Amino acid sequence: MKYFQYSPLALMLLIISGVATAEMVKKTSSGICHPPASSYYERTENFRPFDSVEACLVSGGRLPKRLAQKQSKPSMKDNPKSYDRSAFGRGWDDADGDCQDTRAELLSAQSTTEVRFANDGERCRVISGRWISPFTGNVIQNSDDVEIDHVVALKWAWERGAWQWSDNKRERFANDTVAYSGPS
Repeated sequence: MKYFQYSPLALMLLIISGVATAEMVKKTSSGICHPPASSYYERTENFRPFDSVEACLVSGGRLPKRLAQKQSKPSMKDNPKSYDRSAFGRGWDDADGDCQDTRAELLSAQSTTEVRFANDGERCRVISGRWISPFTGNVIQNSDDVEIDHVVALKWAWERGAWQWSDNKRERFANDTVAYSGPS
C-alpha cells in the first residue's frame, strides 16, 4: 500500500491537468465544428465546446470544407494491397468463345459500316470499319486508331471496393461491354 499513498491534493492536480491538456472542439453558431487542426480554431471565440469531433458532428455540426475534403479522400492504406491492373484479368477476354475478344465485339457493334477482319475466314481481329468519335466528331477507319476505355476506371473501382471482389467478378467487370466508352 505504501506505493499508492498519494495525497488527495496531488491526485486531484493529476486529474485536472489531464483534463486541461485535452483540446476541445469548438462549434460555432453556424454549426461548424472547429477542431484544433482548423485554421479558424484560435480565432473562434463564441462557441459551444465538445470533447471530440465525433460528438460535435453528432450534434448536427459539420467540419470546415477544407478539413472535410481532406478526410473524405479514399486512402490506398485502407486496401490490403495497392492497385494492379492484372487483378482484373489478362486484358480483352473472349467470354463467349467465338474468337472475338471484347474489343473486337465492341468495334463490330459500334462501326457504322460492316467491319473488315484481318483473316476473313476466322473473323476474329477487326482491322477496319467506320467509327465516329463522340468527343470530336471525327471519322476513324483504322481500328488501331480507336481508343476504347472503361467509363468507370479500373483503378477507381479498385479504390472503392473492387479489391474485395473475386477474381472472376473483377474480370467480368473489366470486360463488361456496357462499361466502355465509345471510339475516340
